[in-house]
Order: sequence, then C-alpha cells, then structure tokens
Amino acid sequence: MASGRNDVLVMKGANIAAYGFGDGHPFGPDRHDAFHRELAERGFGDRVTLASASEATHAEIAAFHTREHISRVETLCLEGTGWLDAGDTPARRGLDAAAAAVVGASVFAMEHIMAGHARRAFVPIAGLHHAARDRAAGFCVYNDCGVVLELLRSRHGLQRVAYVDIDAHHGDGVFYAFEDDPAIGFADIHEDGRYLYPGTGAAAETGRGAAAGTKLNIPLAPGAGDNEFRKAWERVEGYLGDFRPEFILFQCGADSLAGDPITHLRFSPAAHGYAAARLCALADRWCEGRLLATGGGGYNRRNLALAWTAVVESFVAAGQAA
Repeated sequence: MASGRNDVLVMKGANIAAYGFGDGHPFGPDRHDAFHRELAERGFGDRVTLASASEATHAEIAAFHTREHISRVETLCLEGTGWLDAGDTPARRGLDAAAAAVVGASVFAMEHIMAGHARRAFVPIAGLHHAARDRAAGFCVYNDCGVVLELLRSRHGLQRVAYVDIDAHHGDGVFYAFEDDPAIGFADIHEDGRYLYPGTGAAAETGRGAAAGTKLNIPLAPGAGDNEFRKAWERVEGYLGDFRPEFILFQCGADSLAGDPITHLRFSPAAHGYAAARLCALADRWCEGRLLATGGGGYNRRNLALAWTAVVESFVAAGQAA
C-alpha cells in the first residue's frame, strides 16, 4: 500500500528486493537497499510517496508473456536447478515469485499514475527489458516493461505509448515484441551491440511492416560519455515530439555510467538526471505528466544509487516547479 500523498511515487519492498541471483552476482539482492539508503541519506524519503505492491497475477503477466513461458519459469524455479535461458539467468527457488513481484510493482505504479494519484513513479528493481514474450534472457525473467505497455492499451485504451531506454544494453525484449507496432514508440540509447550483449539495436533497426521507420535506435561507441549522450538525447526529444505520446515509460539503467563492471560507456549520474528532467517537461506537454521510470541494469552499487536518486530528484524538482 502507499503511505501518504506526493506527486512522486517510489516503490520499495522486500519482495522486489529479493529479485536477484545471489550475493556476489552482478544482479544481487543488495541493489534495492543500495538505492533506498542513498535516497534516504539525500533527504528524499520524506519528499516522495513510498509504496509496496503484491505480485502480479498470471493474467497480468500473460498480457505480454505466453502461458507456456510462465509455466516453465514456475516449474524450474520450484526445482531450483538449471537455467531459464541459454546460460545467463539461473533458476532459483523463489525467483518466480520475486519476478512476479517486480511486474506487480511496475503495474501498481502505472495504475497509480493513471488514477491521478501521482504524476511520476520510479520502480528500482524493474525495467527487465531483455525477456521476450516466450523466454527469459539476460537476467530478466519477466519483462515488466512489456506488461505495462500492453496493459496501458488493453486496460486504459491509450493509443500512443512511448518507451525510452538509456540502459547500456539494448532493450531487445521490448523492441522485437513491438517492432511491427506503430502505436508503441521506441527510442533507445545504448552501447553499440558489436561490443556488448545482446548484440542488437543497430541504427538501421527502425521497425518493420506497419511500423517501418517508426523506431529509434542510437548505438554509441564504447567510452562515450555525457557529451555524446546529450547529442543523442536531442534526437530522442525530436522523435518524441513527432510521436506525441500519451504516456512515457522510461528505462533508466545505471550500467551506462563510468565504472560499471560489465559495460563500457562513461556517463555520469548527471545524464540520468538530465534525461529525467527533460522527460518530465515532455510528459507535462503531451501526457498530462504521466511518466513511469524503471531502474533497469547497473552493477556498480554506488553508480546505481547515484543515478537512480538523480532520476527521483529530477521528478521531485519538476513537481515543485509545476
């Protein structure tokens, strides 16, 4: 349940903190608390509404994923052995419940915004953008972003929803699920797939079929920093201006910051704060302020704490300025 009222909602809870692959793993369970400690130390705990949510239902998860995938995840996680994908995402006991909780948190935040209880929301252990409709991938069991995109249309009748991604890794699970769908806007700044998993997201990938030419992929060379990010961001803003979304979903993975152990971009936390602030302005212009951010990747704990807190700080500042 949510406590108090505020223009900005931030999700917190042991159930989403449990999403991870054990101590010492890049995606470990300590990521949640690293962020929330920083948020509290910076004095934002009293300036946002903190909330927890229950697990998503099967029907909610199935808005994006196949029933066969959900069943396979639950079976393998009950056994606690093997892999949910080709070798990146191990099946662990309880992981299926934690993954459903992440989806539940993102859906709760989306519904909170759509009900007018908040203009912005942030879900730290979410943005699991690699999972495809029928399989897990890249530490991602269920794709909460895909679920939110589908539910915004089926539950709320939105016609144009934009997905913006600044994680170092390309959001392939979202891109290919909606590659032929012109109603889902897609803008992704990421490290060039020739150097980093999942190897996709070339600039030439702009959609297909009815959506040909409607998607924006911006790969950056390893070592690219804030200057390169700002130049790429200008293109994202131009793209969103043409698309005119009714809701913006923002995947703000912190693995694009300098010093991440598994990526090679060199953004500072200021890049995330800047993107969040600009998206607030764009959302106020076109979406009645409706902006949901998810934490995504980030495997240097200090980096993710700073980047995600910068996003929340921009959300709070935008609400004060309104």
